[in-house]
Amino acid sequence: MDPLATAWSALGGDPALLARVSTVERPGALRARLPVRETARACVGACALAAAELGARRAGLAGAPAVRVDDGAVATAFVSERHLRIDGRAPVAFAPLSRFWRTADGWVRTHANYPHHRARLLTALGVPDRPEAVAAALAERSAREAEEAVYAAGGLAVALRTPGEWAAHEQGAAVGRLPLVERGRLDCAPPRACTRVGRDPLLPAAGLRVLDLTRVVAGPVATRTLALLGADVLRVDAPWLPELPDQHADTGFGKRSARLDLVADRSTFEELLATADVVVTGYRPGALERLGPAPAALAERRPGVVVAQLSAWGTRGPWGGRRGFDSLVQAATGIAAVEGSPRRPGALPAQALDHGTGYLLAAGVLRALTEQLDGGGSRIVRVALARTAGWLLDGAADERAGSEGTPGGGGCEEVPADAWLAQRESPLGTLRYALSPVSFAGGPDDWARPPGPWAADPARWG
Repeated sequence: MDPLATAWSALGGDPALLARVSTVERPGALRARLPVRETARACVGACALAAAELGARRAGLAGAPAVRVDDGAVATAFVSERHLRIDGRAPVAFAPLSRFWRTADGWVRTHANYPHHRARLLTALGVPDRPEAVAAALAERSAREAEEAVYAAGGLAVALRTPGEWAAHEQGAAVGRLPLVERGRLDCAPPRACTRVGRDPLLPAAGLRVLDLTRVVAGPVATRTLALLGADVLRVDAPWLPELPDQHADTGFGKRSARLDLVADRSTFEELLATADVVVTGYRPGALERLGPAPAALAERRPGVVVAQLSAWGTRGPWGGRRGFDSLVQAATGIAAVEGSPRRPGALPAQALDHGTGYLLAAGVLRALTEQLDGGGSRIVRVALARTAGWLLDGAADERAGSEGTPGGGGCEEVPADAWLAQRESPLGTLRYALSPVSFAGGPDDWARPPGPWAADPARWG
């Protein structure tokens, strides 16, 4: 099946609306052995179509606006962090200890961008903060042994697996049984009132409050997209969790950002939850439930809410409660082995699991809001990086994109990004940034506000 049709079906969309989508194909974009370009286009196209559908309902239009998906815009946005410039300065890339390492029997991928993750990795290995010390310690262990030891210490490491090994793994089997986008109804709340929105530009999410309890890339990409579409997005972080400034700048467009101790400032947190239309969570499964944002509890307190949940590995299976990032999921699911080989792992041309899953999550929220206009009910939407990875790997069987020797088949020029970059002043300085690839007739072409400093805003709705 066409990837866009697959994504739209997973979102419960009317297949007749697919005729509203046109594409501009650029074969040089996101070159890889796996069908990354087609999958990325499908994620963005489904999100744009969901936005157009909701916008048409709220603006009283006879039909959904036309959607245009350009591979160049998609490719630029999927590496938005690489295009970001702050007063001409390029962003800080991955930390030295975030990489593949040789083990006694293969490879292991670590993630240590955050100080607490780096400290736990070093503690698990019993070595000082030097790459050569980490390399020596890992070279003496098997990849699976290193994986378990680092995770037991609260760090992040994953053994390189082939697609077949992941499919045979208990977690791989659990994730494989999940739909691409999990959707459900939590109660019998009455239909959402269809408050009208204007058309210049058409903002499908105007007037909606989105409480953003996400971090890193996928969740913030979803809420950044909802902000583009007019939502009042407030990101809330715990005071003790550090954030990477460049990462926040890249995904902070259109939002406000606050710090809040969800336990000590429980009354403030409850006030935010009480009037939120959408709550988006991106912490590992179970981490927030004890504080109140479990879907059923939220629906009971706020009938009609949409709860959107993102995880790395899914909510079921032995890894359901584990932390994870795009690079680790690529390693575990076999993507890194396909893009390179089991002897020397490779990587996708972008953090495509993060970005693609982020657009699917935003699309799920938009479709839930549309369904509430007629059917009511509090709604739950769930996505997982590992499930998106499985979809990408499944697509390879049909696309056969590229050969082992040349990623993406070779011979195609990369697509220049200039047409999809913009520049503006911000509290952070002069920004050069990637525009959103979510585009439909009459819709917004940029965010209403640039990002500000992390956690600089009060924890209240604007």
